Amino acid sequence: MHISGIQQIGIGTTDLYESWKWYAEFFGTNIRILEDNTVAERMLRYTGNSPQKRHAAITINMQGGSGFEIWQYSEREPKKIEFEIQIGDLGIYCAKVKSRNVKLFHKEVSKKYANISPIFYTPDNLPTLYIYDPFGNYFQVVEDSSLFSDCKRNNGGGIGAQIGVSNIEKALTLYRDVLGYDTLVYDKTGVFEDFVFMHGGEQKYRRVLLKHSEKREGAFSELFGPSLIELVVALEREPKKIYEGRYWGDPGFIHLCFDITNMKAFKQLCEEKGFPFTVDSCPTGETFDMGDAAGHFTYVEDPDGTLIEFVETHKIPILKKLNLYINLKKRDQTKPLPKIMLKALGLNKVKF
Repeated sequence: MHISGIQQIGIGTTDLYESWKWYAEFFGTNIRILEDNTVAERMLRYTGNSPQKRHAAITINMQGGSGFEIWQYSEREPKKIEFEIQIGDLGIYCAKVKSRNVKLFHKEVSKKYANISPIFYTPDNLPTLYIYDPFGNYFQVVEDSSLFSDCKRNNGGGIGAQIGVSNIEKALTLYRDVLGYDTLVYDKTGVFEDFVFMHGGEQKYRRVLLKHSEKREGAFSELFGPSLIELVVALEREPKKIYEGRYWGDPGFIHLCFDITNMKAFKQLCEEKGFPFTVDSCPTGETFDMGDAAGHFTYVEDPDGTLIEFVETHKIPILKKLNLYINLKKRDQTKPLPKIMLKALGLNKVKF
């Protein structure tokens, strides 16, 4: 039983290609892993008990980090949030992306896009900045020198999230004891300088930043790299639930997805810790066909209802035109794939 890393963060949108183009330009996520335009039949619990047609694409940055799953309803009108998301609202309210050099990245982005913060410093004294994308989502850029493939860019893929919770200790049962974020970077309470760019930034919060002590293992661990989870509690107001009255896939950060091995063992662990699967694509252990890819996906909810996805990947395309795929069921799933094989994913670059 292993976690390879954060595979992707789900982002609901009203226009997949418009969003993808923006993320490719600013965050370098221009490599298509898969694209699927079918009906979501296994998520009825979160889609009004009715199958919903949707168009989704998983895309990555070859310099490393997690990808984005950009997700759009094809027939249903997506329901936008009816209130202004503030820090600490319950759910994923800010995604973390990495940069090898935050100051240079700030200089590059600020020439092209205005809705970007100054450079701040985090409670552990590292440079950071925030971006509010054109679609209403916050991104925190954190400095991280790790690279999978050097594309000579200062941007990088995902490295975690800020998640609003109502109780840190209850949330730790999932994020620490199941997901392995067992090392405390900081636990601070107060008003924070780097929060002022976001709505609610003048208020008092408790922030707990976690990392994992064990190196992630698995086929894609070298690509995904290390990650962080920051749990945030609002102390001066009652936080709102970001997806209250809305469906999974509606605009915003819809889930955080972890690439794992041995789904059966994870099911047992999650049940023991009080987080049973709420969705299981393959309850009898079969493979779920996702068109270009295949695997087994499940969901749990954190104590405040935030969706965490587990994916055991069985097959992904390397170069679809030549019918080249990686079959992960025929190899030791604890070992990283050879770098040359993963770098071949770069052949799936999308040009807008």
